[in-house]
Amino acid sequence: MEKQQKKLDRTDGETDKLAACQVTDCQIPVYSEDYYDLIIDYNGVVQYVVPDCIQKISANYEVGYYPNASYAPLNIQDYTYTAIPNCYTLTDTSALEASRILTLQNQPTLNLKGRGVLMGFLDTGIDYQNPLFQYSDGTTRIKAIWDQSLPEGTAPEGFIYGSLYTEEEINEALASPEPLEVVPSTDTNGHGTFLAGAAAGGENTAENFIGAAPESVLAVVKCKEAKQHLRDFYFIKDGVPCYQENDLMAAVAWLNQLADELDMPLVICVGMGTTMGAHDGNGPLSSFINDVGLRRRRVITVSVGNEANARRHYWGQDARQGSSIDVEISVAGGVKGFTMEFWAIAPELYQIMILSPTGELLPASAGQIGGREEYTFLFENTTVSVDYGIVGVRWANQLIFVRMENPLQGIWTIRVVPKQTITGEFHMWLPMTDFLTGDVFFLRSNPDVTATSPSFAPSAISVGAYQTAGESLYPDSGRGFSMTGIIKPELVAPGVDIQGPGLRNRLIRMTGTSAAAAITAGACAQLLQWGIVDGNYVTLNSTEINNILIRGARRNPDRSYPNREWGYGILDVYEALNRLRNVVI
Repeated sequence: MEKQQKKLDRTDGETDKLAACQVTDCQIPVYSEDYYDLIIDYNGVVQYVVPDCIQKISANYEVGYYPNASYAPLNIQDYTYTAIPNCYTLTDTSALEASRILTLQNQPTLNLKGRGVLMGFLDTGIDYQNPLFQYSDGTTRIKAIWDQSLPEGTAPEGFIYGSLYTEEEINEALASPEPLEVVPSTDTNGHGTFLAGAAAGGENTAENFIGAAPESVLAVVKCKEAKQHLRDFYFIKDGVPCYQENDLMAAVAWLNQLADELDMPLVICVGMGTTMGAHDGNGPLSSFINDVGLRRRRVITVSVGNEANARRHYWGQDARQGSSIDVEISVAGGVKGFTMEFWAIAPELYQIMILSPTGELLPASAGQIGGREEYTFLFENTTVSVDYGIVGVRWANQLIFVRMENPLQGIWTIRVVPKQTITGEFHMWLPMTDFLTGDVFFLRSNPDVTATSPSFAPSAISVGAYQTAGESLYPDSGRGFSMTGIIKPELVAPGVDIQGPGLRNRLIRMTGTSAAAAITAGACAQLLQWGIVDGNYVTLNSTEINNILIRGARRNPDRSYPNREWGYGILDVYEALNRLRNVVI
């Protein structure tokens, strides 16, 4: 069937397609605030105006770069919800013994330390000068670094931006008196260095530290931070680490490509998340992660975030036609603005009305699919836009996207009006805690379905966090299940007071689910060594390793499984491998 033409509204009145590749240096639109980055999804029926530059991600996804002076300001109706990149942030604020990773490291006939496995990280970069990422002779264990934030160097093959630094160049830098003059990539945040160290760091006997897979090799993407106009669209607080969905997709694509070039099995650790999206595993990044995870010799671990107690999820239940449900949002003073997403599974349909703290009402006149309304509350001096849409041809859930600028302090009420219901369920999410410029929360929040995307990708191993002392759940660890009932997280791993490398070669401690995902990534590297490298189970992929870890998970007899907090139980990689001994492969 011929694809329907989707016209991006031109502010100059023109509707002709742009000539492809008008900009000869595609690094310019990638970094310039004068260009929009839009995700092009070829699974759908929408055909986009040809952009100035294109970054290919896969057969299904590309990123187009459009000069924003020629188009309307960002909004859901003109550009579609999935085209505008979501924004992700970092999910963090003796683990190996508890997960029995050390048992497999030290078992003489197994000696599983990740040998022959490539471990990929898309994060804040890496301190490549840290000895934990070097062999005993001082050469690097890092196969390559793609620094998306540096436009001056040579981009990887197939990519139009950033700077690639090879293993040879990193070794040259380590031998130089001024390493950063040779390889200028750094990690000024430290989050990426920590996760790489927890998952794959070498041994520091003086500090009694070793990573989960110390004999693996590494590939690192330093993700570039989001453009300011995208941060402004989502009202993201200044100074908070923030990364665009399209750059994370490109990072996964490059890591997958590098593993093919090296002919190595690959574990990708994702320690970022967002509360944006339907929480059903079907957004562009989640879908792409799922596709990669289904490939043989690929495993992806994802943290579930730390939003369980943030009070930024509302779960509506038993909504019925002819009635309404009032959902109250508390907004503190000084909040610059925020977005809110309302999602319902097809064929449910809803409208909303918005009641201000002074009693002024925005009616539900824009309630048709594809409708959009912008309204300024007179006494509050607050501007609100409401977009209604059906998102995605593959899942077709209803989205109501609310964008509130300069909200008055007080209690704002979202009045939900059911138009067509079967289950009567709907969900509403507010932004990540770190993104908000002030306190915004639901008065009657629900801690479930608070795992962050992309942890709902079906083939990904989604990991929550627990405290090894007393085996208590980390209270902020994101909870499942997905909006459609997919069981997430599958496991919990140590994530409280975890030791790992910080900046300036210091060992520090970190708490959060991304640390748990890193430890689980190391356990997966052990299983890939056993299965792929040592030739015991050559068909392993993310789904199969997920099932192996689930079978071996440690479960409390006083709990029923799977459950929203613990998934199928606590990571125990030794028991997971032990249960394979009597399985015919």
